[in-house]
Amino acid sequence: MTMATESKDYFGSYPQITDIGDSALMVVLGEGVNPITNSLVHTMVREIQDSGWPGIREVVPVYSSFVVHYDPLKLSSIALTTFIENIHGSVDSKNSSGKRRIILPTFYGGDFGPDLDSVEELTGCSLEEIVKIHSETDYLVYALGFSPGFPYLGDLDSRLHCPRLDSPRVEVPAGSVAIAETQTGVYPVPSPGGWRLIGKTPVSLFNPLRDLPALLRPGDRLRFVPIESKEEYKEIENRCKTGEYVPEVINL
Repeated sequence: MTMATESKDYFGSYPQITDIGDSALMVVLGEGVNPITNSLVHTMVREIQDSGWPGIREVVPVYSSFVVHYDPLKLSSIALTTFIENIHGSVDSKNSSGKRRIILPTFYGGDFGPDLDSVEELTGCSLEEIVKIHSETDYLVYALGFSPGFPYLGDLDSRLHCPRLDSPRVEVPAGSVAIAETQTGVYPVPSPGGWRLIGKTPVSLFNPLRDLPALLRPGDRLRFVPIESKEEYKEIENRCKTGEYVPEVINL
């Protein structure tokens, strides 16, 4: 059975709640990609996760929707739908708690940013302007995906919009900072990729040995801070390996 529900909210006819098989619900809160809808997604996800309702197995957020996986032997679709609707009617995405800003040191250009020259040609910005524009913004972590802990960050300044590579790389080094079209991101682990590499961070975004393997979580804000020299990069990298370096986290 598939059902859609309507209630008073920020976006008219939303939320739209739909059964996915017999053990999951898709909850759509809006259309397209925008920070207000995405903030509401993460606020609701936190409320559901913090509720401790028996039977809820996992909640997976994306840009404008999320999926709730549940145990149908412990929780009915109807009861879960009502629960989600009640949360939607009570949350305020603009004043939600739990928001963080993560400071990520990044070395731009050189061997770490082999596509910086092509970005300069495509955008008409100088190398210095690209670094300044990219590092002066707080980026919203819309979602994690593609590879473990990979953050889809928006919104990239329109002056830096450029297409993906015509031919993706077979392997992108872990820590590579990249841009493509309207977004920027960081490759947490070595993986194939077609985004344009403009720099690299020595900070590990994903470590399966940590209690929380992914450094970032959806709804966070991320700020890139330029590293001035390779010596400084190496120093931070070594401190990361020994556990002496912890990225700055600011509660908002």
